[in-house]
Formats: sequence, C-alpha cells, structure tokens
Amino acid sequence: MDETPIPQDDDPVAEARAEAQAASSSAAEVEALATNLRRELARVIVGQDRVVELLLVALLARGHGLLQGVPGLAKTLLVRSLSQATSCSFSRIQFTPDLLPSDITGTEVLEENRGTGHRELTFVQGPVFANLVLADEINRTPPKTQAALLQAMQEHEVTTAGRTLALPEPFVVFATQNPVEQEGTYPLPEAQLDRFMFLIEVGYPSHAEELAIVDRTTSTEDPAPAPQVTPAQLIALQHQVRSVPAGPDVVRLAVDLVRASRPDEGASDFVRDHVAWGAGPRASQYLILGGKARALLRGRTAVSREDIHALAHPVLGHRVLVNFRAEASRVTARDVVDHLVKTVDGPSRL
Repeated sequence: MDETPIPQDDDPVAEARAEAQAASSSAAEVEALATNLRRELARVIVGQDRVVELLLVALLARGHGLLQGVPGLAKTLLVRSLSQATSCSFSRIQFTPDLLPSDITGTEVLEENRGTGHRELTFVQGPVFANLVLADEINRTPPKTQAALLQAMQEHEVTTAGRTLALPEPFVVFATQNPVEQEGTYPLPEAQLDRFMFLIEVGYPSHAEELAIVDRTTSTEDPAPAPQVTPAQLIALQHQVRSVPAGPDVVRLAVDLVRASRPDEGASDFVRDHVAWGAGPRASQYLILGGKARALLRGRTAVSREDIHALAHPVLGHRVLVNFRAEASRVTARDVVDHLVKTVDGPSRL
C-alpha cells in the first residue's frame, strides 16, 4: 500500500487510509460485500446487472461514470440507490442551458454576523459537495458550466473566491446524457469525456424485466436499499484496490489495446481507415485500475485478461473518435473496440 502521513484526529480520510494500511479485507469478504450491495440494489432496480457492476467498479477505482441511455431507464434512481446502500451523501444537479458554474460549486453570500452586527461574506457550498454527485443531462448545459466539473472530477477540490476547498471523500461523479434528443444539447468535448472512467450504456429491459418493473412500481411497495458499508470503509477499499497485483502480461495487454486504437502508431488497416483519434494513456490506467476493482469485487486476488477484455468497451468507447469514412460506412466506435479486442493479444508479444 502507498505510504500515507500520520492521520490527524479530525481527518476522517486520513483515518480511513490508516485503517486500510492496518488491515485489508480479504477477497472473499469484499466479494460478500459486493453480493450484499447487488442484493440491496436489486430491491429497487430490476435487471441492469452489467450497469450495476460498472458503477461498483468505478466507485472502488475512484473513477467517474457517464451513463448514456434514453429517458425512463432508472439512471437517476440507480445512482441514488447506490448512495443509500453505501451510506454516502447524494446530490443531483439538473443541467440546463441557464445553469451557471457557481450553481455547481457554490457562491459567497453577504450575511450579517449576529455576534458583531457586521456584514460578511459567507461561502455557501454547492451541490458538488457530496460523496456521489449525479450530473443529470450534462450535455444540456454550455461548455463553460460543463467545465466547472473538470477540476472537481480530477483534483477532488474546487477553487472559488480565491480559496481552494477539498470535496468530501469518497467523491465520485456519475453523469447522464440522452443520445436521442440532440436539439438544444452541447456535446461534451474530448477533454471532458476523457475525465470519465467509463461510458456506461444503459439499455432497455427484457420483456420479463419490464413486467417486473411495472408490477413493482405500480403497487404500494416502496423498497429502499439498506446501508451495507460506510464512507470510511469505502475509502479503505479504494486504497485496497491499488494493492491488487496486475501481472506484466496483463499490463502489456491493456497498453497494447490502447496503443492499437491510435492510427499513427502501427495500427491495423481497419483502425487507420476508420479512426481519427485514438485513446490516450489515461485509458491504459483505467483499464488496469478497473481490472483491479473488478477482480476484487469478484473475490479474486489478481487481475486477469478477462477483466481487461470485459472493461474494454466502457473504457475505450468514448475515447475512440471515428472519422468521416467510418461514419459513411456506418462503422462505430463500438465496432472499432470489437476489432481491437479480437485482434490485439498483448501477452503473446512479451
């Protein structure tokens, strides 16, 4: 585990790091915890097992997720339920065209000091000061406001009125965007898309699942997830994820997958013909970090090739930019990632 400073009495994050150093949960214990979390979420959410797993992986890997799907697929309910099951504070920001950066980070207001009678500026925290932040329909607000999340997502802190304030830990942003309604939207720039660990596709439920959804949501039953873990325990697990080993062959596979997506670095003819820009080094990092979290959640003590392949689409899908030829041929980023997974075999070239 990483070396950490001696915690102060009033520093819960440092205390959690010390706990993680002193005693890590066994892989079986983490797997049992993941099972309990899935069970509690299943009380509210029908199906979406793949989406739930990716949310848990992102949470333990300290990564952010971008959920994409049509309205009505319970994306907001899923993130809120996850906050309840993990005892985390939750905040929802509805992104609109008139939203201002200060509406996200907070602002200073002039208040009267009852003790002195003098007026003074007091900082009022914005909704970004929460453990789990849901940025709903993030592509409906202008780039200036979208950018207000950049520092928070990368540095876990915000700067306002000349002061830098730390955000509560754990801190994870889950954003949603609607792929259907394009009018009045502002597509996320590549720099901000790269801040998201995963692009999580939320699809329609199956026929049986939709029957269960309708039956459950039209009855008097109103289930709520029971807390299964505390924020301090989550922080300890986030640090434990870093200690999960990834062998050189697995690291090589992750790096080769990412490098093969770049048309100017010895890529295949298919990639050169259809890709304008490939993924950057952050994709390699997220493949390994996500693989470590996924292995731990599944009760394993090391990252496998299967973990890397399983996370290739959510990590690379929004980082591969196809060109005009691909659009004319109806070749999508998903098709490119499928090609990479089938053709790249990193360990064979060790």
